[in-house]
Amino acid sequence: MADLLAAGLVRDVPDFPKPGILFKDITPVVQDYAALQEVVTKLAHWAHDKKIDAVIGIEARGFIFGAPVALALGVGFIPLRKLGKLPADTISEEYALEYGTNTVEMHRDSLKPGQRVLIIDDLLATGGTAAAAGRLVERLGAEVAGYGFLIELAFLEGRKILSQYDICALMRYE
Repeated sequence: MADLLAAGLVRDVPDFPKPGILFKDITPVVQDYAALQEVVTKLAHWAHDKKIDAVIGIEARGFIFGAPVALALGVGFIPLRKLGKLPADTISEEYALEYGTNTVEMHRDSLKPGQRVLIIDDLLATGGTAAAAGRLVERLGAEVAGYGFLIELAFLEGRKILSQYDICALMRYE
């Protein structure tokens, strides 16, 4: 969305976290009140008619947008964390990375069967983390109502792995 104030604030950081990677740094977006408000407002507006019961934010930058979107929608927020970070009984899901695997988890009592859930993260790249989040939601008997992102790196084709879901990406890099 070209009219997004945040678009002018995303900073490219070359060779981070390793050589050859062009990192999309969102810290200038969240440091700017108007840009942060615009992102939250647009994601909440997109999700408004989806009858959302809860919002999941994917660690860590998904927390930045997920919690205020949950507040705007009048629902609770559920943190999806990396392995070993949650204190109570959890369920976990492993997913593939370029070199190896990683695991995310959430509290087993976070969702009830039939609830509709919005999953929020800052960036859609290959879709592995987002897909793992969706599998956790569905294992608990809840339904993924959609995925919301600030940025989509379209050239990594993460949308393909999530093709059966409604997706909102406010900014898209080809």
